[in-house]
Amino acid sequence: MGRALAECLGERLPVVGEHYDLVVPVPLHPKRLRWRGFNQAALLAVEVARRLDRELDATSLIRVVATPPQTAQDLETRRRNVRRAFAVRRPDRIVNQRVLLVDDVMTTGATANECARTLRAAGARSVDVFTLARVL
Repeated sequence: MGRALAECLGERLPVVGEHYDLVVPVPLHPKRLRWRGFNQAALLAVEVARRLDRELDATSLIRVVATPPQTAQDLETRRRNVRRAFAVRRPDRIVNQRVLLVDDVMTTGATANECARTLRAAGARSVDVFTLARVL
């Protein structure tokens, strides 16, 4: 799966590594991770971090609420679902860092916005989002 996601990236990333200190994937709740067996955002983040020659941190941002799947939800329901669903377990790793948040697909941006809000509240200097696909 990781190799397939990396191939979807193509030859060049549309971001510059020097703009970031840390690459952070959008986390899955532990129950969802056990059920699925992998986190596609984390697999993608491994490749993004490698290509940008930046550190990957897949443990500081965690999902603390097992939210229902977002696929059939409207924007407001999605926002409510993910509100306070994330936390930073290791703020010392996030403080003053320029973070590139990685997810596989962005639909409404509710999850990315909540992750970015959580990272900024923990002291991140900046948070940008990289996704493989964007639903229009």
